[in-house]
Amino acid sequence: MSSSPSVQARIRVAVIAFDGISPFHLAIPGVVFGESLTDANPFELRLLRADPEPLRTRAGYSITGLKSLNALKDIDIVVVPSWRDVDERPPERLLRALRKAHADGAYVVGLCLGAHVLAEAGLLEGRTATTHWQYAQDMAARFPAVTVNADVLYIESDRVMTSAGTAAGLDACLQIVRQRLGSDRANQAARRLVIPPHREGGQAQFIEQPVPAREGGSRLTGLFDSVRSRLHEAHDVDSLAAEAFMSRRSFTRQFKALTGTTVLKWLLTERLQFAQQLLERSDRSIEEVGTLAGFGSAESLRLHFRRAFRTTPTEWRRRFRHQPAQSL
Repeated sequence: MSSSPSVQARIRVAVIAFDGISPFHLAIPGVVFGESLTDANPFELRLLRADPEPLRTRAGYSITGLKSLNALKDIDIVVVPSWRDVDERPPERLLRALRKAHADGAYVVGLCLGAHVLAEAGLLEGRTATTHWQYAQDMAARFPAVTVNADVLYIESDRVMTSAGTAAGLDACLQIVRQRLGSDRANQAARRLVIPPHREGGQAQFIEQPVPAREGGSRLTGLFDSVRSRLHEAHDVDSLAAEAFMSRRSFTRQFKALTGTTVLKWLLTERLQFAQQLLERSDRSIEEVGTLAGFGSAESLRLHFRRAFRTTPTEWRRRFRHQPAQSL
C-alpha cells in the first residue's frame, strides 16, 4: 500500500554552511523546511559545516556547534545555499561529499551561487542550470559543459536543482515541498511565509519568471485573473488580444515583457496547474479534469501532463491526494 504525504518517513535535509555565509541565504532553506509547515512537518533539518568552526557570517556574528560533512551519509536532500566567492574553488572535501551524496541517491540543490559549487563538483555537466543573473555569463564561460539559462527562477533534472539569485531560493525550496507533499502543503507554507505560491508553472521543471508589478500592466493582470476563472473555454492569442482591446502585435509584445513567456506557454502552464489542483482536491474523473482545465479530452491532458511532469494524471492523484490542511 502506498503511503500518503502525511504519514511518510522523515525527509532528512542537510544545509551546508561555510565561512563567510550570508545569514539570509542560510535562512532560506531553514525557514521553508523547518518553520513554514505546521504540525506533521516531515522534514528533518540538519545544519552542516564545510569549513572549520567558528563560521563567520557576513552579518558579523559566528556560528558554532555544527556537524561535519560526515553527517551527509544518510541525507535525502542536500542544499548548498550559496557560495562566498565564485572565484574561489570550494574545498575538495565538500565537492567529494556532494558527489558521493548524489551517487548515493540524494537530491542535491544549489541556491544562487551554490550552483557554482555544484558545477565545480561536476554535478551539472551535460545539464541546464541557472544562477544569479550577474554571474550567469561567468558560469557559462567557466563550465562549458553546462548550459546556463539565466531567464528562469530554477531548473531541475535527475535529482539536481539550481536556482537564480537570492529570493528565488524560496521558490526553489517551495517547489521541493510541492514535489514531496503536494500543492496544498506548499501553498500552506507560502501563506505562512507571506509570499505567493510559485506562479507560472506549478510542478514544471522550467519555471518562467513571475509576473512583475509594473505600471501599465493592470489591464493584462486583470485579464490573467479572468482567464484563470475560464480555463475550460477556448482561448488563443487573437481572442485574448481582443479581450485586452489590443492588436495582436501589441498584445504579444506586452505579454512577453510582463511575464517573460509567451501567451500559449502561459496558458498551458495555467491549465496544467489547475488540472493538478483538480486531481489533488476532487474526485472528478480524468476526462472531467481534462475538460474543466481546457484540454478538451483525457487523452490531451495525459499527453501534456506526461510532457511537463513525466508522469500520468492518475499517478499524480495517487501521490498527491489532498490531505486536510493543518490550521495556521
